[in-house]
Amino acid sequence: MSRQTIHLVDASLYVFRAWHSVPAEFFDVDGKPVNAVYGYTRFLLDLLERAKPTHCAVAFDESLTSSFRNAIYPEYKANRELPPEELKLQFAYCQRVSAALGLRVLSDLSLEADDLIGSVVHALRPQAFRSVIVSADKDFGQLVGEHDEIWDFSKNQTWNAAGVKERLGVHPHQVADYLALTGDAVDNIPGVAGIGAKTAATLLSHFGSLDAIYARIEEIPFLRFRGAAAAYVKLKAGAAQAQLSRSLTGIACDGPVPPDAASFARGKPDLADVDGLLEQLRFGPLTRSRIRALA
Repeated sequence: MSRQTIHLVDASLYVFRAWHSVPAEFFDVDGKPVNAVYGYTRFLLDLLERAKPTHCAVAFDESLTSSFRNAIYPEYKANRELPPEELKLQFAYCQRVSAALGLRVLSDLSLEADDLIGSVVHALRPQAFRSVIVSADKDFGQLVGEHDEIWDFSKNQTWNAAGVKERLGVHPHQVADYLALTGDAVDNIPGVAGIGAKTAATLLSHFGSLDAIYARIEEIPFLRFRGAAAAYVKLKAGAAQAQLSRSLTGIACDGPVPPDAASFARGKPDLADVDGLLEQLRFGPLTRSRIRALA
């Protein structure tokens, strides 16, 4: 079966990267900093020029404190600093830039970018679409099907389902369980204290899933791997944490995204909108000429 490709961009990751890497020497007509917008726009143009996607969506995180995961676990991502006001303005600009370039913009107050991307992957897979997820986040490994891949654009590295197994030691369908065992310091997900990546991968290789591990937990001390007895004690003590963590690590794939592929067809840049926006951002002629070349 011939498959079309949709590129799904983890936009917030690239906005934050630009915020930290582009010098604060770009300002809009009101004197507000737009260095992150400049870096993000440059990234997006690089992506469009290189990949030439026919279908594309960019997903933004707007649920930094209102995700459904915060209702489950108030400490979720509590270790992260909220973006300052000047960066919030830049996120709004980045959404406008994305839309002006003809891309579908996705955001939600209760779902994260991961969930929105996962929902598109699952909506379009039955319509013979393969997904290229533009991100460096290991969490996306759980979305990778037979024909999908993750593209770390900055490093120009891609990996498919076999690559997920090579990197994490588990298959894509086991990634959420793997993260529930190991925890995730970036998102402040506790996991099971003392269970590291190697032990988690070994357990999932043997049992297949987190549920099976706990259903057959009494077998663990008799397994032939170093530290099996200690792992048994840790898993017994951390059963509640494991289940809590599993409710946080799974990507929701039933979000309110358009169900039809046509909604994600890449449009031509709206040059009138682009010109007005670039005037407001005070971006130079090189950016303008690159955008016009895409029209």
